[in-house]
Amino acid sequence: MLLIEDHDEIADLLRLYLEQEGFTLIHAVSGEEGLERMRERAPRAVLLDLGLPGMDGVVVCREIRKQSDVPILMLTARDSETDTIIGLEVGADDYVTKPFSPREVVARLLAVLRRAEERPITAKVRTVGGCSIDAGRREVVTGDGTKIRPTAREFDLLWYLAEHVGLVLSRSQILEAVWGYDYFGETRTVDVHIRQIRKKIPEIAIETVWGVGYRIDH
Repeated sequence: MLLIEDHDEIADLLRLYLEQEGFTLIHAVSGEEGLERMRERAPRAVLLDLGLPGMDGVVVCREIRKQSDVPILMLTARDSETDTIIGLEVGADDYVTKPFSPREVVARLLAVLRRAEERPITAKVRTVGGCSIDAGRREVVTGDGTKIRPTAREFDLLWYLAEHVGLVLSRSQILEAVWGYDYFGETRTVDVHIRQIRKKIPEIAIETVWGVGYRIDH
């Protein structure tokens, strides 16, 4: 487990809780050091502070995503909603806002890991909006043959919607099925990932059902 966090007291607290869950923690205090540890160790997941000095967490997240689909859980103390949304848009799987409970961090991390490790190796292909969604290759092929590789979380979300074509899925259902935890009143993660899918694959129409959630029709 790689933690990229410049505050030693936070790192020490997280180390205590994570080691109780059987994780070995690698701690980096800067973005540059974190990327170096990524290349050396290939961790199972990354806990990434968004507010790092120098190379900030958004840049680090973008660099990690260029080389790996490793689950990334952001830690953020920033007041601006925009910063968190940008972090999700560049590939983070989830986030926790400081000050946080270490137990919540561990629970979110375990959920992210569980979903990543449960991703099935399957040859199933679903066709939606003229696009082929290939679960084995984890890619989408549009009608003109363009291949699109969403992030791991974006693909899991798209596949879940495609498995339930025509049904309205609430944000709480989506969070439980795709992120692996119950609804905590926070829907921004789902909304940001939906927006990213729409931007990358406009051929697939994801309908917003106001006050409820989302639906894909044939």
